[in-house]
Amino acid sequence: MAPRPAPDLDQRRDQVVHAARDLAESYGWAAVTMRRLAGELGVTQPVLYSAFAGRQALIDAVALDGFSDIAAALEAVDAAPLPRMRAYLDFAAAHPRVYEAMFSMPSGLAFATDDTPAPLRRAFSGIRDAFPDADGTRAEVAWSVLHGLATLQAGERLVPGQAQARLDLAHRMLTHQETP
Repeated sequence: MAPRPAPDLDQRRDQVVHAARDLAESYGWAAVTMRRLAGELGVTQPVLYSAFAGRQALIDAVALDGFSDIAAALEAVDAAPLPRMRAYLDFAAAHPRVYEAMFSMPSGLAFATDDTPAPLRRAFSGIRDAFPDADGTRAEVAWSVLHGLATLQAGERLVPGQAQARLDLAHRMLTHQETP
């Protein structure tokens, strides 16, 4: 009988990341433990640790996956500011726990440095393409505004039913248009 082939580590990592995302979106990050993931995937905990050094490495991998997804969402729409803003906010609303891993939880990911991972750079490029300038400052401010709206909306700290009005106002402010 031939020995079983070793599992593909990249495939294992992808399975673990997707299981962690699903678990977090359904039950919150407190439910995402290596023990529970091992049970969900039908493997032992050492198998998970062969793919990720620990829970923080897994959360960072989920965040990177989220940055790839938000970049794809931004790239899938017109590069004009309003469609990009809407795509960003729609992603944050549709994937609140992934968005939380990307921006609100402790992270070992480097932002705005030479070591910034490619998925973060790609996501920022999706914003920068809509808000171009010489040094990226305009895109940083746009990203900050969008993040603030996404975070406050997710926390139910904004007036319900005003999402479109807030988006329209942010768009006018960021594109220097006069308010009506």
